[in-house]
Amino acid sequence: MASNVSLKSKGKSTKGSSKSSEGKSATQAFKEWTTWAVKKAKVITHYGFIPLVIIIGMNSEPKPQLSQLLSPV
Repeated sequence: MASNVSLKSKGKSTKGSSKSSEGKSATQAFKEWTTWAVKKAKVITHYGFIPLVIIIGMNSEPKPQLSQLLSPV
């Protein structure tokens, strides 16, 4: 008995795509770049917001301790 194994690739499939990068219009390239930039900005904002608040809090006057910044009171 032979078992058939199919491997599925994640992401966009390039199979059957006849478009080349030179054939794309300027608006399509702009839309792709904008989508890519927004996705990256979302990730940066998600992982960078809390550390940014802590850094700003540590540099303010009067200088609080880290435990005072993280406590909810």
